[in-house]
Amino acid sequence: MDDSPRKIIHIDMDAFFAAVEQRDNPKYRNKPIIVGGKPDSRGVVATCSYEARQFGIHSAMPSSHAYRLCPQAIFVRPRFAAYQEASEIIRSIFARYTELFEPLSLDEAYLDVSHSLLFQGSATLLAKQIKEDIRRQTHLIASAGISYNKFLAKIASDLGKPDGLYLITPRQGAEFAESLPVGKFHGIGRATEQKMHELGILTGKDLKQQPLPVLQQHFGKSARYYYDIARGIDHRSVNGRRIRKSIGVETTFEEDIADPATVTRHLQQLLQKTLAKLREKNLEAYTLTVKIKYQNFVQVTRGKTLSQPISDNSSTQLLVTELLKNTAIGEKKVRLLGVTLSGLRGRGSSHGFQQMDLFDRV
Repeated sequence: MDDSPRKIIHIDMDAFFAAVEQRDNPKYRNKPIIVGGKPDSRGVVATCSYEARQFGIHSAMPSSHAYRLCPQAIFVRPRFAAYQEASEIIRSIFARYTELFEPLSLDEAYLDVSHSLLFQGSATLLAKQIKEDIRRQTHLIASAGISYNKFLAKIASDLGKPDGLYLITPRQGAEFAESLPVGKFHGIGRATEQKMHELGILTGKDLKQQPLPVLQQHFGKSARYYYDIARGIDHRSVNGRRIRKSIGVETTFEEDIADPATVTRHLQQLLQKTLAKLREKNLEAYTLTVKIKYQNFVQVTRGKTLSQPISDNSSTQLLVTELLKNTAIGEKKVRLLGVTLSGLRGRGSSHGFQQMDLFDRV
C-alpha cells in the first residue's frame, strides 16, 4: 500500500465569464465588466472583472447595487455557449496530464496527479505547465493550488489570485488550517460560520480545540468533516466519474406575480425546459421539486418522489398543482420560481437510484 501523500491540484479560472468577454471584445479590456443582469433589472452579478472588484462588487450581488457602486461599469449579458467552448478546451488540457480530474463547474476542477512522472513528479511544475497551456490555448488566466488533499488545494488556489500558483505542503497543512478564519473553510457557509462564531469558534485553531462529540451535538453529520479539516485532513478522493445530482431551471420576474394560474403556468414552462435538458443528457428523474421565493425574499421548496420516471404528461402537471397547495401562493406575491429534477439515472436503466456525491454542485 502506498502511504505517500497525495498530490492534488485545484485549478480555478480567474473571473472566468468576465475574462472571456474581455478576451473576445477588445473594448472591454482593462474596464470594469459585470456579467449578469442589467442594472435596472432584478438580476444579479454572475461574475465581474478584477477592475470591477476594486469597487467592492462580487458574485451574487444584485445588479442594481453593483451599478450604484460603479456606475461606469459595463454590464454584459452572459454568453454561455462561449464559456462552454472555453471550458471544453480547458478540460481537454487536463486530460493530457491525468485521467483523474473532477470538474466542479465550467471554470473549476480538481486533478489528482499523485502518480504522474512528469516533471520528475513535481505537482507544482505540472500545475505551472497546465496554467501555461490554458493561457496559450484560450488566452485566459488560471490560478492553481497544490496540496495533499482537496480542502487545502482549493484554499491554496485562492491565494495570490489572479494568476496564482501556491503550494501547501504536508508539513504546513495542519498549521495552515489552524490559522484560517472558519469562514474561509470550504464547506462552511455563512450560516454555519455564524453558528460557530456564536460558539466562540473563530479560527481553525478554535475549531481544532472542540471535541468531536461537541461538534456532533451542534453540527450533526458534518461534524467529522469539520473536525478533520481543522487538522488539515480531508480523505475525499478526486472522482473522475462524478454523477450529476440534479438538473434545474429557475427564473426571476421583472415584476412580482400574484395570480395562482400565472404561477402554475410559469412552473409548467420551467418543467418543460428542465425535462428537455434531461433528455439531452439521456437521463430520467424520479423526484420533482419546485422552489418559490416570495416578495419578502422568504424561500420555500416542495417536492415529491415518484415510482415512475417524471415526464411531461397530465399527471405531472397535476403534481405541480398539488405541490402548490401547501404554500402561500395566492396570498403572497412571488419574485422567483424554480423547478429541479433529481433522483437521476440513465434513461432506461434498471439499476435503481445512483449514489450521488455529497459535494456535487450543479
